[in-house]
This record gives sequence, structure tokens and C-alpha cells, in this order.
Amino acid sequence: MKLLVVEDEPKTAGFLKRGLTEAGYMVETAADGIEGLRLIQSGKYDLIVLDIMLPGLDGLKILSWARESRVQTPVIFLTARDSTADRVAGLELGADDYLVKPFAFSELLARVRTVLRRPPVREAAVLCVGDLELDLVAHKAIRGGLRLDLTAREFALLELLVRRAGEALTRALIAESVWGMNSTSDTNVVDVSMRRLRLKMDDPFPRKLIRTVRGVGYVLENPE
Repeated sequence: MKLLVVEDEPKTAGFLKRGLTEAGYMVETAADGIEGLRLIQSGKYDLIVLDIMLPGLDGLKILSWARESRVQTPVIFLTARDSTADRVAGLELGADDYLVKPFAFSELLARVRTVLRRPPVREAAVLCVGDLELDLVAHKAIRGGLRLDLTAREFALLELLVRRAGEALTRALIAESVWGMNSTSDTNVVDVSMRRLRLKMDDPFPRKLIRTVRGVGYVLENPE
């Protein structure tokens, strides 16, 4: 199995790589958050050991990006952040375990083995809001029994809105989530794409699901 260790302290990263390799795993390391996120999004790892306090991008943001991008690789936080609030935040974002530094390597190894033995989490294949259905496997959107003719980008935009239904999303968050955090697109691209999506998904129907939140961005919600 292949593991990724995202750790900026060289001695700790080297210690983890050596110990996990001796335990029979293939291990790669990343020394900052940006590189860690890039490797995580490749989806080629069986488990990730992730620090929180990282240069470039912290571990909580990395995990949030990964889960929003539907990367379901198991994650164990290994961090000096030991407050209950930090633990809760990490687990609620989708971490599979949380271990505080300083740590015993034997405990980390036991947790790695435990997480890897868990069956993979199966996502719901169809997401629904009102009369809108989003089939993630067939990659199709249906509203009121009619299939919507969406581009790949429009589907990704709609999926983000559906997954976070009821939550007002800023234009910047939408741009980063759909176009990627290194995108050079400004938030005007969001408005243009949202108009096109509404034209296909909302305009033909009496009930509108997408609402503009003045000064913030957009929210998708069932008005009933």
C-alpha cells in the first residue's frame, strides 16, 4: 500500500518515512501544504498522514479541498494542535483519525493499520434537492423528469451547489472549488457560468432553486 506523509519538519518526515517503510508501506512525503494538496488530488494513495500547521496551506484547508473534490482517501491528522476544538474540526472535515504530537510510533502504526482495515466509504450515487436529481455515477442531472444538457464544468458547479445545499457560497469559494485554487479566472467567471446554469436548470421551471445572496454569492435550496 502507498502512503503520503505531509510534514514540514524534516526530521519528523524522515522518521515517519523510515518507520512506515520498514513496516512494509511505500511512502512519499511532501514538505508543504501546496505540494501536499497537489499529491492528494492525484488520488494515488491508500492513506495520508497529514500535519495541520504547514507552510503554504494548512492541513485543515487541505482536507477540506480534498473532500470537496471527492477525494475519499483516508486521512490521519498528526499534529501538535491538541485542543478539543482542533480535534472536532479535523474529524468533522472528514479525517479518519487524529493523533497528537509527541507520539509513539507504535501507536501511529496501529492507527494506520486500523484505518486501512476499514471498508471504503460508499458515497450516495444520487444527490437530490427538490425535483432535482444529480447522478454522480452516470454523470447526469435530471429535473422534473427531464435530463439537463450540462457541460462538464456546469455539472461540477451544480454538484458543488447540491452538496452544500442551503449554504451561501461566496464567489471566491466557488471559483476555487470548480476552477481549481490555482485558477487565474476571476469571480466574474462564476457569474457568467451561473447564468448559463440557471438558463438550463431554473428558467424552464416555475420553482427556482438557485438564489443570489447579495454581497456574498449563491445558494441552492428547495423553496418549499
